[in-house]
Amino acid sequence: MIPDYQSLMLPVLRLAAVGETRVADIAERVADDLDLTPEERDELLPSGRQRVLHNRIHWAKFYMSKAGLIASPARGRFVATDKGKVLLATAPERIDVAVLMREPEFREFYRNEGGAAEQDGVIAKPLNLASPRTTPEEQIDAAHAALMAALRDELLQRILANSPAFFEQLIVDLLVAMGYGGSHKDAAAQLGRSGDGGVDGIVNEDRLGLDRIYVQAKRYAPGNPVGRPDVNGFVGSLVGLGATKGVFVTTSTFSQPARDYVKHLAQRVILIDGQELADLMIEHGVGVRSYRTVEFKRLDEDFFGEE
Repeated sequence: MIPDYQSLMLPVLRLAAVGETRVADIAERVADDLDLTPEERDELLPSGRQRVLHNRIHWAKFYMSKAGLIASPARGRFVATDKGKVLLATAPERIDVAVLMREPEFREFYRNEGGAAEQDGVIAKPLNLASPRTTPEEQIDAAHAALMAALRDELLQRILANSPAFFEQLIVDLLVAMGYGGSHKDAAAQLGRSGDGGVDGIVNEDRLGLDRIYVQAKRYAPGNPVGRPDVNGFVGSLVGLGATKGVFVTTSTFSQPARDYVKHLAQRVILIDGQELADLMIEHGVGVRSYRTVEFKRLDEDFFGEE
């Protein structure tokens, strides 16, 4: 298990006391010492932009630097300060935010970051720069994931609350937003027109209509999965029409036998369940709109580099 950023403070400081080092080097040593699995070493934040272990080491280093325990003599490198070495000489069992609070520099940093003021040598409330286990990036990613889960659930509830005709139009809007079907007019003319058993509509794969995709849509409530018989009927229709590509969309889920069935077909059949449908709607801006954009900036190391 990857330690939280506070648990990493002591091993990071110990390794920094040996000499100048980098986050990547520290990560390798920590991973070896803790016997982390290859999966744990490579685990990424939900954003996919940084390894979890590297991110937690970075924040452990950052907070200790604000306490004067670590310095950065060169770009991307850091080392323990004399103050940091003095702290290590006391053989601490753990270094965490509570220990850092003993340092005036860290208390000042906390105060400037919006923390409670110090009164009579006592901090009025615990540090809330980050939770005991997660770094700021992890908290942001977790909050984003929670918001997206709530939005997916709300989208599916709204779809089920509307009419079948609304659902058909939604599929048209989504396919056009994804680049299929040409214009809304062309897609609408195709979807729902065929009347073939097991097929709800046909859309062009590209704007020139060089190939066609057959569509089946099932507006099912949660807990009512689409089974293999439904998918088998759709595939049978594709065979009868001489079609090679199909998309089966549902607001619920697909049973495992249904998913296994389409893996080895001669036809290319894509199954889109409710969660993926909602994700595609969010990604392509169908039924949703932006209401807030937050931009985060990082230090530009190149700007401060000198030849």
